[in-house]
Amino acid sequence: MLTKRQNLLETMKGGNPDRFVKQYEFMHFIMEVPSEPFPQPGQTIKNGWGITFKWPEGQIGGFPVHDDEHKVLKDISEWKKYVKAPAIPVEKEAWAAAEAHASAVDRNEEFVTVFVAPGVFEMTHHLMSMEDALMALYEEPEAMHELIEYLTERELAYAKALIDHIHPDCIFHHDDWGSQKSSFISPAMFEEFYLPAYKKIYGFYKDNGVELIVHHSDSYAANLVPYMIEMGVDIWQGVMTTNNTPELIKKYGSKISFMGDIDSGVVDFPGWTPEIVAKEVERACRNCGKQYFIPCLTQGGNWSSFPGVYDSTNEAIDRMSKEMF
Repeated sequence: MLTKRQNLLETMKGGNPDRFVKQYEFMHFIMEVPSEPFPQPGQTIKNGWGITFKWPEGQIGGFPVHDDEHKVLKDISEWKKYVKAPAIPVEKEAWAAAEAHASAVDRNEEFVTVFVAPGVFEMTHHLMSMEDALMALYEEPEAMHELIEYLTERELAYAKALIDHIHPDCIFHHDDWGSQKSSFISPAMFEEFYLPAYKKIYGFYKDNGVELIVHHSDSYAANLVPYMIEMGVDIWQGVMTTNNTPELIKKYGSKISFMGDIDSGVVDFPGWTPEIVAKEVERACRNCGKQYFIPCLTQGGNWSSFPGVYDSTNEAIDRMSKEMF
């Protein structure tokens, strides 16, 4: 029987995996790394960038507050006045727990993985709102290029700290690039503004020993897959069914793998049942096949919004492995 790590690599290279990769099983997350705070349900917090996040009770996630009082970046043309990157901790004690955790992982079995969020695109709209960020790409392109470069340099500094302290094998990087039906911006605009940033960031990780880049965008982004390949993404996690995952595998499978095709919105809700989960898992596995595909909730982490859904999905994947391998 192949290890989790070996089975993933066989899947990614179109080789001979002996079972389906079971969601996030190959990633061993080191969550103790210093990072900006994010609220828990019912909380409102302000992070080091000055961004206020609120997670209302009864909702399944948090998001920045963008009224006039709380918006950090009020004028993109004066972004240097408003945007100040928080310092990256350098004290030994800030990294001690993460270093100890990483050193205890069996890297022959799992990939030591660091969770990085938000990404460059999300940072632009976290600072000033989605509407302002999208409009700024049209109205103030020079200032947006400058802001994106500033955010990229901050990411690179954080990446260096992660590599120096953790020596990760895998980076799980969040940046949602679309809605369920379309990308937020055109491929041409993505190429101009965001591709150069990600080529720098993901190139830096790859040049410094990181083996896997897993990019999370639980959205439509089929039109951006060529750029994902160019920037060095190994696995696109969060690929929704609206992308036509089987067609993407057929077209790009030798260059990138796809992790998802089990839409969280369809199975991860208050009235979920194991039968609903099993039906969606079977559809995904049979349609997408054994190579270049990892069946997974589109959720951006090894959890579910409602208790039991993630574990039930794993159980359904195990059953499909017995049937199809």
